[in-house]
Amino acid sequence: MKHPLESLMTAAGILLLALLSCLLLPAPSLGLTLAQSLMETFHFMDLSQLYTVLFCLWFLLLGAIEYAVIRFVWRRWFSLAER
Repeated sequence: MKHPLESLMTAAGILLLALLSCLLLPAPSLGLTLAQSLMETFHFMDLSQLYTVLFCLWFLLLGAIEYAVIRFVWRRWFSLAER
């Protein structure tokens, strides 16, 4: 039986790992021409808006990947639950 708060713990784990990614992993940097073309495509007012959205998406993606890897490793090798 699944725990009733498992979906909440999943989201909290992803956000926590995204925070750790912010502190430990490098963020992507765009070239000036690519940044300007993305600004025109998504109608941003300045470069800081583009980088804010880019960093949020980047670190949430890394957090989700880290969460999936850690959860897989935990369930595969360390979980005490019967299969």
